[in-house]
Amino acid sequence: MKICIYGSGAIGGYLGVRLHQAGAEVSLVARGAHLAAMRENGVTLLMGEEKTVVHPRCTDNPAELGPQDYVIVALKAHSVPGVVPAMQPLLGDHTAVVTAVNGIPYWYFYGTGGEFDGRTLETVDPGSVQWNGLGPQRAIGCVVYPATEVVEPGVIQHVYGDKFSLGEPDGSKSDRVVALSKAMEAGGLRAPVLDRIRDEIWLKLWGNLCFNPISALTHGTLEVICGDADTRAVAKAMMLEAKDIGDKLGVHFRVDVERRINGAAAVGAHKTSMLQDLERGRPMEIDPLLSVVQEMGRMVGVPTPTIDVVLALVKQRGETAGCYSRPQPAAPARTPEAVAAQ
Repeated sequence: MKICIYGSGAIGGYLGVRLHQAGAEVSLVARGAHLAAMRENGVTLLMGEEKTVVHPRCTDNPAELGPQDYVIVALKAHSVPGVVPAMQPLLGDHTAVVTAVNGIPYWYFYGTGGEFDGRTLETVDPGSVQWNGLGPQRAIGCVVYPATEVVEPGVIQHVYGDKFSLGEPDGSKSDRVVALSKAMEAGGLRAPVLDRIRDEIWLKLWGNLCFNPISALTHGTLEVICGDADTRAVAKAMMLEAKDIGDKLGVHFRVDVERRINGAAAVGAHKTSMLQDLERGRPMEIDPLLSVVQEMGRMVGVPTPTIDVVLALVKQRGETAGCYSRPQPAAPARTPEAVAAQ
């Protein structure tokens, strides 16, 4: 089984180590000092008192690798459109693309039937670059739950979690998704195959879309945001607006809003990824977590007043910090009408 991890930072590197241990032929695409360290010393995974070092193939040139059985995309979601051209040598006739990214994926409306079947989302896939360049038929959904960190080049610290939920867009237990699940489980991960992967995507997004921007604006941890009555109310309002959108799209939320907020509070004094990116001067994942929800709200006719305000504020916060650039207008998104005309 040939697996390329495209974006071998904290999560990608962790996955790479685990899949390598399971016997897969793993290649890691990375860059800079992290790549140099992995080439020279291998990839080191620290878990508690345990230290594991593996030596998969590491490169910054995907063309060296050739077609893969699976390409696991473990980049920040806003970075993916820019690397689609470089990914082409990895894609064979039967290559699956596993979207281990936050937020709504490019393939979300693939095969859904109904009014929005075949629709692309401009905020996450400008100009339908991923839809056209990767293909929705290749996609396997993946919802990432572990927390990991690159503590120095080539060294990954596991913080918590081992679950990567998988699912085909059509909900089937296909041979390819079952085989990937078994490989991940052989590496010590939990990789359940779900028949409603979009529900799981929304469940994670539900927290990310509110706690990430609120933390970036206030510098509060999850414990602080959820424990303060005012910021908790803002988070709840955003989540209820998002739930109205999800309800319109047939999403099933298996927990209620209060339980989801309480779950975040229980994590404690944790800084969200968006706050960490802001503090470190890195690009912030604003569009895949917030702008896309606003876009979907407009699609289905659900107002999002709280999301709109928070989104406007966090965009400007990101811009002034040099951590966010508003996307340039691209070609029109694929609409059902455009699909029918082809």
